[in-house]
Amino acid sequence: MTMFQLPFLFDILKYTVSGVGVVYVAFYLFKPYLDKSESIQILELKRTISNQTLPLRLQAYERVVLFIERINPSSMLVRLNGSANSAAELQAIIMDEVRSEFQHNITQQIYLSAKVWAVTKRVKEDTLNVINNAVKALPADTSALELSKTILVHLSKLDDDPYEMALSLIRQDMEELF
Repeated sequence: MTMFQLPFLFDILKYTVSGVGVVYVAFYLFKPYLDKSESIQILELKRTISNQTLPLRLQAYERVVLFIERINPSSMLVRLNGSANSAAELQAIIMDEVRSEFQHNITQQIYLSAKVWAVTKRVKEDTLNVINNAVKALPADTSALELSKTILVHLSKLDDDPYEMALSLIRQDMEELF
């Protein structure tokens, strides 16, 4: 290397190091601003999504509450009014009604929490079990009216109403939305 090239290389090195230093300082000065801007954009996106899905979620909760109310034997037996049927015929009608209601509302699980959907499925299964157990406990030639009475007596003997408990859990879950 010649004598003239060495100062030139030092000048290039000085300018390169100072340029890298300026870029480094500028990056760390603007990084908080960029992070804040990114977090604001994420919050805006979440708020937009929330504004679009909140009505759907509320509607899903509403439909699940309606489902639970409709399969509650105290309201379902009055609605179905199977007094002219036998117990076996009423059992078949109730089973079809519960399954139909459940199938009608199955898509609501997309908008519900896993806990609420599990409670909903549990209430459905428990309702079917109560009906089946009541039929098994009665003689084969029992009337639908006797079956209805047996089911309602069984439910009245429970310490806690499972339908009210399910609705309470759903209300708690809904409160977490707000």
